[in-house]
Amino acid sequence: MKTKILVTGGAGFIGSALVDRLLQNPNYCVVVADDLSTGNRQKLPSEQSACFKFVHCDVNDYQSIAAVMHSNSFDYVFHYAALVGVLRTQAHPLKVLQDIDGFRHICSLSKNTGVKRVFFASSSEIYGEPFEIPQHVHTTPLNSRVPYAIVKNVGEAYLKSYYQEYGLDYTIFRFFNTYGPKQSVDFVMSKFISKALRNEDIHIYGDGTQTRTFCYIEDNIEACVNAFEKNLMINDIVNIGGNTEITIEELAQIIIDKTKSSSKIIFIDPLKDGDMTRRCPDNTRMREILLNRELISLEDGIEKLLKTGLFDYSE
Repeated sequence: MKTKILVTGGAGFIGSALVDRLLQNPNYCVVVADDLSTGNRQKLPSEQSACFKFVHCDVNDYQSIAAVMHSNSFDYVFHYAALVGVLRTQAHPLKVLQDIDGFRHICSLSKNTGVKRVFFASSSEIYGEPFEIPQHVHTTPLNSRVPYAIVKNVGEAYLKSYYQEYGLDYTIFRFFNTYGPKQSVDFVMSKFISKALRNEDIHIYGDGTQTRTFCYIEDNIEACVNAFEKNLMINDIVNIGGNTEITIEELAQIIIDKTKSSSKIIFIDPLKDGDMTRRCPDNTRMREILLNRELISLEDGIEKLLKTGLFDYSE
């Protein structure tokens, strides 16, 4: 009997990479549910098969996702569907809040259809301005007030509550900046690279001293799949991200150097909200999941990405 897995938001950057990895195992059957509002069907296998199916579905619409889940009897759910992108989520806060419906639907339907565990793509955004560095899942206060972060926090609360009330197991992945092939230019790494390859000016919000860490997609996916396959982090939370801080200005300069670009760095007005001064995870538990191997370095990751030639320039 094959293991049946639902991946919501599976046409997105991280979701599609997860699907690719899962489909390497012949014992898995994967169904992707995505409304393609921010995802791209071309990031997934073009052909439907006995082990892969794509369903155009809005997880926030109960009838749509209920039809998918009742007809498949999934063993596991990876709930990655979300409205993403800093500018998009700031411009459409009410659409962001609608994602709360998706949490309620996924949790209720998972409980009622025999799902064994739900894996949830949360975000480093929920930490807000850091009270401590590195940011730890159990000690760092969650103080962000932007709708995207609030919604992720609500999603975590739904999973914890369904476990407490009904015994529905969960694992929460708090994703920090992840990059790799097929990422859209809503995100800083792909945006800077696309600009550099075109020798266009690279715009940085504020003075560029804000810091981030970056995780190559392969490390992200391996950690998440190991947590799934090895039954790790059950009813727990894990930061998924690199732990080497770099300023955004330094990132832009590295990309310019790597691409031998003539792009210039231009500083523009800071974002209205949500651009935290520092972000750096305590990723000790992620590295344990990866058997304490070294993560792919930023420079090696950028070189790997450039060699693929796979860039999604869609806005």
